Amino acid sequence: MMVAGRRAQWIQFSGKRMDTRGRHTDDALVERRQEQVIGAAVGLFARQGYYRTTVQQIAKKAGVSPGLIYQYFSDKDDILLHSILDVVAGYQRGIPAALAGVEDPLARFVTAVRTYCRVVDERRDATVLAYRSTKSLPEPSRKVVMQAELESNGLIAECIQACIDQGLFQALDVEFLTHQLVMFAHSWALKYWRLGQRYTLEQYLERGLDLYLNASLTQAGREQLAAMQDRQGDGSLAGAS
Repeated sequence: MMVAGRRAQWIQFSGKRMDTRGRHTDDALVERRQEQVIGAAVGLFARQGYYRTTVQQIAKKAGVSPGLIYQYFSDKDDILLHSILDVVAGYQRGIPAALAGVEDPLARFVTAVRTYCRVVDERRDATVLAYRSTKSLPEPSRKVVMQAELESNGLIAECIQACIDQGLFQALDVEFLTHQLVMFAHSWALKYWRLGQRYTLEQYLERGLDLYLNASLTQAGREQLAAMQDRQGDGSLAGAS
């Protein structure tokens, strides 16, 4: 499913009716136009703030007319909502794709966390924007963001639960660990000003995965992790799958 289609499903959850003028039946065009505007908006929102950014400025940076923007977005709030959901849709697209063909539960867990962090790395400005500006959205839109985040968190939670079911993880609180891992990933964007000076993304992943796995693994899980690292060749976790 295209990212634009996933965003549309979440927005429909809020009951918000979107302007469809100019969309016709070309979903690919809708996605291209929305991504073009979102890319421009995220940069402006991150640099000068949501309230100081105008639709006219977004249109100028995107290289389109303000009128065209209103064919794909109902207002500036709608652009912000799509910008935030674009990041979440990246998790929904990236994690299942990365997990395809990975059968081992522990390898799936490592792959899911690694992929989540890499989506954050690719969209650091948008991740920070989500933290700063979600409160600027009307309540129905905030609920959409929360629902979307819960769905994406579920991709991590499923991997944790599978490790517990296979005796590789201790019987721990799945939701608590899920949120800790999500915050670990988001911190790469939120504190990149410091973390990026001290670590590469792979180093950050290695340290984080080592920390969370050591707190979660059973003896059987430790043995399986050692076997994964042996297959990896360099003993690392960040690239293990």
